[in-house]
Amino acid sequence: MLYNGNMGLLHGVGEFFALDIGTNAMRLVQLNGDRKRGWQLMKYAFVEIDQKVMLDDSEAGMKKKGDVIKDAIAQAGIKTKKVALGMPAGRTFTAIVEVPMADKKTVENSVKYQADQYVPMPIDEAEFDSVVLGESPNDPTKVEVLISSTAKKYAEDRMSMLEEIGLDVIAQEPEPIAMARALVPAGVKEAQMLIDLGERSTDLVVMYQGVPRLVRTIPGGLAVLVKAVTSILSVREDQARRFILKFGLAQDKLEGQVYRAMEAPLGNFATELTKSVRFFQSRYQMAPVEKIVLSGFAGVIPFIAEFMEAQTNVPTVQGNPWQMVQMSAQQRQALAEVASEFSVAVGLAERGNNG
Repeated sequence: MLYNGNMGLLHGVGEFFALDIGTNAMRLVQLNGDRKRGWQLMKYAFVEIDQKVMLDDSEAGMKKKGDVIKDAIAQAGIKTKKVALGMPAGRTFTAIVEVPMADKKTVENSVKYQADQYVPMPIDEAEFDSVVLGESPNDPTKVEVLISSTAKKYAEDRMSMLEEIGLDVIAQEPEPIAMARALVPAGVKEAQMLIDLGERSTDLVVMYQGVPRLVRTIPGGLAVLVKAVTSILSVREDQARRFILKFGLAQDKLEGQVYRAMEAPLGNFATELTKSVRFFQSRYQMAPVEKIVLSGFAGVIPFIAEFMEAQTNVPTVQGNPWQMVQMSAQQRQALAEVASEFSVAVGLAERGNNG
């Protein structure tokens, strides 16, 4: 069995909604449809929340997050109790390994029995899942397997938080995998690097022949850029954020000060992308990375695509996680300012609701 776009530490079926608990906001999405026929946006919510609350995993902090989720569900008008939950990349370990060619069941059992070789924590303390991707492009005697794990206590605590407010967690999926599903249309085979710039970190996935071949997290996100602009321009953080999202890398705005403040940290970021391109192509020598697709905050910062393309020498575009989703003009207008931040939530919702 080849990778079908679904991976989770748990599996479930039926109508559900997607929940992305970010560092500074929660995003909820419920879709109707399927990947072949297309999707229709049914319900959604975007709720900003204090970062201190989001990062608080104490009992009190989990209760506060639960209350915010309840309010967001009510705001969206979501009725189903089933939820697919994103797992932050920083809390998961995701990798692609190669094992000897065999039938699907044998490969799955082999990976399961040797899980302690792949997971960087005691296996009895981990939740572990794997998906057979298919034959290795490098060695026809082997198959590639996508594996993912997280600390069992962390996964159970999040499940308990949602169960406390009456929800049924049908899947927990690494955020980079969900993000890739939203950003790459079905049928795309060439290698593409997908970037989701978050508040404090950045998820990176290279897709090739329709499956993820490289998954990693780069430390640093929008907060690094905000800090740089705050320091150089001597402005408050909220002002720096507005300057970044409004002017981006335009050199004719504010006398080019925002550009100059972001040039160094974005240059370092571009270097990490270049390293990832080289690493990928050391494994898949016949598959040049054809495109870099930006999402998250990178999906809206003006001129960042042009900057990254110049730095990496790879064609770069700002992606659209809603590209396979139909929505009303009213929904489109309401989501306009935050649409690019929904890659994970949309990807989770596009897992499919027919099992």
